[in-house]
Amino acid sequence: MKYKAIFLCSQPSQIDYVYSPDRKARLAELTDLRPATVTPDELARGGFSDVEIVFSTWGMPSLSEEELAQYLPKLKVVFYGAGATDSFVRPLLARGVKVLSAWQANAIPVAEFCVAQILLSLKGYFRNSREIHRTGDWQSGKPCIGPGVYGETVALIGAGAISTKVKELLKAFQVNVVVVPSRPERRTVSLEEVFKTALVISNHLPNRDDNIGVLHRGLFASMRPGATFINTGRGAQVDEAGLVEVLESRPDLTALLDVTHPEPPEAGSKLYTLPNIRLSSHIAGSVNDEVHRMADYMIEELERYLAGEPLRYEVNESMLLTSKK
Repeated sequence: MKYKAIFLCSQPSQIDYVYSPDRKARLAELTDLRPATVTPDELARGGFSDVEIVFSTWGMPSLSEEELAQYLPKLKVVFYGAGATDSFVRPLLARGVKVLSAWQANAIPVAEFCVAQILLSLKGYFRNSREIHRTGDWQSGKPCIGPGVYGETVALIGAGAISTKVKELLKAFQVNVVVVPSRPERRTVSLEEVFKTALVISNHLPNRDDNIGVLHRGLFASMRPGATFINTGRGAQVDEAGLVEVLESRPDLTALLDVTHPEPPEAGSKLYTLPNIRLSSHIAGSVNDEVHRMADYMIEELERYLAGEPLRYEVNESMLLTSKK
């Protein structure tokens, strides 16, 4: 007999975005799946006491232990086709429900995005391009050219899934990669040292309160001539006022910001107008075609679960970023 299963999400359109029709069909082959997405309001009206499996993505509701006991008393496992689970996972774990997350799948496009920016930065592309646009001449003007990729130093701030994937992808390019763990006690090199020595610094700090503002003005002021700072972590981790101040006085530096605080920046912010700052609208993570990989990871995990095989992407308390309330 197949497990009873539902899609559960406060935004049904997100389910349709991540789980394409053929992926929904595959889940229906493997489980006794209700086709329509269940919203929290529908869940509260009852009728789901026999559900054993939940599929979800961005918009997964946070349910208390009491609500889980009342609405989903037989729930055994949640397959979350997205990344961080901190906002909803603890009551599930407390009730012995397994939670699987596609956090590793979501790390891939961020890493690819960063590697592309890192390689262009090592070539001096962003500074070179803006100097050409400013002068309209690359012969007499002699725009700056970076040192190139071979043998240069790249610093990755944070040692999580994305940083690990970036380091793996950079192996093909013979660069010197220095990883600085988020926890100071785990570091063998300091933030101060890598900001002074690396030509590219890429931020991958986890979204914890103790990382707010940790990347400060002094670090940016110490960067090498022609260096680049990349942020796909969180905007609040950066002293943006300090960054702007430094970049105003150091036109040789470049900042590539996919995240800001607030997001988007306020109207009139110099983040929009400084020529050595490039903004993108938080596009590094899984978007469009890429979101289907998250669903695929969860389908593969479901197949392992049904076959009684070891699971690869199970979430446990030690992995969570936020402190327990």
